[in-house]
Amino acid sequence: MVCIHLRFVWKSVSFFLLGVLITVFLVSCASKSKYTENWASLAAHNEAPEWFKDAKLGIYFHWGVYSVPAYGNEWYPRWMHFEDYTGDNNVYEHHLKTYGHPSEFGYHDFVPLFKAENFDAEEWAELFKKAGARFAGPVAEHHDGFSMWASEITPWNSMDKGPKRDITGEIAQALRKRNMKLITTFHHAKNLQRHDTTPSGRRNLPYRYSHYPFIDGMPPASEDAELKYLYGNIPEDEWLKEVWYEKLKEVVDKYHPDIMWFDSWLDSIPESYRKKFCAYYLNQADDWGKDVVIVRKQNDLPLDVSIIDLEKSRMSGMNKRLWMTDDTISKGSWSYTTNLTIKPTVDVLHSFIDIVSKNGVLLLNISPKADGSIPDDQRAVLEEIGRWMKVYGEAIYDTRPWITYGEGPTKEPEGGFKEKTKFLKLKYSAKDIRYTSKGNTVYAFVMGWPGAGETILMKSFANAGVDVSGVKLLGATNAVTWNQSTSGLAIKAPSASPGDIALVYKIESK
Repeated sequence: MVCIHLRFVWKSVSFFLLGVLITVFLVSCASKSKYTENWASLAAHNEAPEWFKDAKLGIYFHWGVYSVPAYGNEWYPRWMHFEDYTGDNNVYEHHLKTYGHPSEFGYHDFVPLFKAENFDAEEWAELFKKAGARFAGPVAEHHDGFSMWASEITPWNSMDKGPKRDITGEIAQALRKRNMKLITTFHHAKNLQRHDTTPSGRRNLPYRYSHYPFIDGMPPASEDAELKYLYGNIPEDEWLKEVWYEKLKEVVDKYHPDIMWFDSWLDSIPESYRKKFCAYYLNQADDWGKDVVIVRKQNDLPLDVSIIDLEKSRMSGMNKRLWMTDDTISKGSWSYTTNLTIKPTVDVLHSFIDIVSKNGVLLLNISPKADGSIPDDQRAVLEEIGRWMKVYGEAIYDTRPWITYGEGPTKEPEGGFKEKTKFLKLKYSAKDIRYTSKGNTVYAFVMGWPGAGETILMKSFANAGVDVSGVKLLGATNAVTWNQSTSGLAIKAPSASPGDIALVYKIESK
């Protein structure tokens, strides 16, 4: 009996010691997290990994419930509530005539109409790959509060409502089959209803800091528990913790995105939550063995933690830090509308070349229809980009800025997004030259056709300290006539242009 009792005591002690060891081990593991919730710790993260510097082109898509009305733009869910606002195609009047009063047919009533019946993740991913993109992904959630993934945080998600499919999951799987990286973008910092009544500049509208207005009798003011999750009508402390942060955490855990991208208004999220997210994402990525990227606008995160994004604009000069432009394939709305006008391919590619020459990356938006089809005119531009990249991609991928981004008369305006109309009107010519480099090779993009036999003088080679040993015209087989002097590098244009986007010269040095 004594032996049995001692054996029992020894087992009890053993289990206790084992429990202590497990607790110590777990605490030790937790304490070994690489990143903590402070900027100094998070700055140890390499915000611009080499794969991202090499990638140059990504594609994402504004596609969601707002694609159903296909009118105005992706801000339809906001403007449909304002009777006294005549901008943005007078969305209120359109909604009233087409669907009825917004108090009776709310934004949530569009959700069952968002069926995505023609969505094919494999076909989309293949198109993005052919276009030359090295990363792609969805607008995971816009300001409207509808999550484009299988969420357990909100009932308003693409698995439980609307398409009843895990859009993010399907596209992530299709991209990774093709060795492409996944980007997920978040715009939901504006979804919280901040009941601010400060006039919003020229528009003189209340609720400038929230997407949905709190107007009595309208669905965003509803006390319905489920509707509150769509319209962001939740106490701020609860919303920050259980909605804003938990949605991000859920996407990180489920889909392991390579890039997490944030729209404006991230500054409205308390700094403590921004640090909390960054630490969680970077620690998870460290566990995955991945180098990941965080992209933001404005000054919402430090630049030693994140990449800056310029919406519908770009740098006027070369930047030492890697940066990104997000721009759309259209001249108007980010989401599909029935009157959407698509840019010519030459404009998209000239903008892209300018971005890359200045140490930038392009995130190009497309606008699918609510049924999940990509319109033919958008598809045609992507296919044309892909054909161009097959010939000239070596001058884009894996390159780095040269000693100068370029030369010529066309200058990009200062001022960023507020000058988006000026950026849209920019046109380049054969007098404009942009450069990239790779080792001892410089690539020169002549942004137009100078004419048969015309001399192109690249003045940047006058004082570049580069001893040119050979010049080749990509996409052509004929020898190139060239001469380097104190005036620069003079190249004789061929008798016929190999393409109508740009002449791309591969310039080797000794």
